[in-house]
Amino acid sequence: MAFDIAVKRIYEAPDKADGQRVLVDRIWPRGVRKEDAALTLWLKEIAPSDELRKWFGHEPERWVEFQKRYRAELERNEEAVAQLRNVLRAGKVTLLYGAHDEAHNNAVALAEYLRA
Repeated sequence: MAFDIAVKRIYEAPDKADGQRVLVDRIWPRGVRKEDAALTLWLKEIAPSDELRKWFGHEPERWVEFQKRYRAELERNEEAVAQLRNVLRAGKVTLLYGAHDEAHNNAVALAEYLRA
């Protein structure tokens, strides 16, 4: 089954086209009020471990290795992945993240993992 997944910074305004909005960061993003986030779910359990997040540090040269390590974490995190897949079965989901780098972040890696 192909899932309808989008990826978006949480700092961008919510849009009806987002479908269900799922924050996939372990840490709540600075400056965002919970009532303004329009979240369906905050699934912090699916975020990379603190150790992996700190190691990656959003360094683009570590991106390929980060993806590999994060996929390994996701493979061991069956409950959170199953929870997200259940949300995806209901329709479009926008994975939200707080990082500045729009190309190298856990939401992008997670979307690729779910599409594979």
